[in-house]
Amino acid sequence: MNAVHGGPDAQGVPRHDFSTNANACGPCPQARAALRAADRRRYPDPAYTALRAQLAAFHGVAPERIVVAASASEFIHRISAFAARAGLRHAVLPAHGYGDYARAAAVWGLAEWGAADGHAPPPALHWACEPGSPLGTADAALARWAGEGAALGALRVLDCAYAPLRLEGAATTPSTGAWQMWTPNKALGLTGVRAAYAIAPDAAQAAAVQALAPSWPLGADGVALLSTWTGAEAQAWLARSLATLRTWKAAQLRLCAVLDWAVVPGSQANYFTARLPLAVADVAPALQALRAQGIKLRDCASFGLPGHVRLGVLGPGAQRALRVAWLLLNQ
Repeated sequence: MNAVHGGPDAQGVPRHDFSTNANACGPCPQARAALRAADRRRYPDPAYTALRAQLAAFHGVAPERIVVAASASEFIHRISAFAARAGLRHAVLPAHGYGDYARAAAVWGLAEWGAADGHAPPPALHWACEPGSPLGTADAALARWAGEGAALGALRVLDCAYAPLRLEGAATTPSTGAWQMWTPNKALGLTGVRAAYAIAPDAAQAAAVQALAPSWPLGADGVALLSTWTGAEAQAWLARSLATLRTWKAAQLRLCAVLDWAVVPGSQANYFTARLPLAVADVAPALQALRAQGIKLRDCASFGLPGHVRLGVLGPGAQRALRVAWLLLNQ
């Protein structure tokens, strides 16, 4: 199963990259300053004592519940390994979601459980993402989690990657007993710094998952990024950036209407999905032609949505470039 991601590719860095969900107002100046000041001459504390205390205070939980990770993808594979070692044999995934959920489940022998397989799955690893990707909508799994008890031995994980970039609507509180996975590099506009953390339901589960990690999953850059994330200045910058993104998103939605792209409604995030006015077979060549002009969109075929693209919200200059390129392509 091949990994499909947005962002730079074999052709380098796109001039106008709509293919990722990173905060286009970034990078966060406080985080950039922290990265410049990071001490790369020494190992970090292998227990990340101060960092875990900061993250715990930020979320109002005990430090023993914080698990640091090299990235969201690394944690997805690690928690999948933990599930398999605990005897789980199935994974319940979003209908449309990040491909690493399925890739990690396959690697660790967790069969994907679908609605057609029965009314309720056996004890399984359950994934939810709120708001979800690529649609940016609320994940229906959270309502189910709230309304029903977890099967004995089940493992629930809420991917909070895009929660800080929610532009409308209220965040859904995860059910008691669920893990939370956080990746602030998107919100801070610094996706090249690979750093993440998770909040375990209890200290025992945190210790068990931490035991599966290599030594020093985070280097000095990752520590600097996550430490900055918890600060008042970075959070204030993020709040200001959301106001800008709302304005840009409204303009980008209007652009899609002009281009006759059918936007899938309901996105609450700094990205959305649209169906192109093309036959499915013509989408990939069109995206390649745009890429040759320095514009990259995220093909949603790997999400199970052929004919659709996901667009991260970018500023006015990028939107003008997209409009010109698309009209030239279709004249």
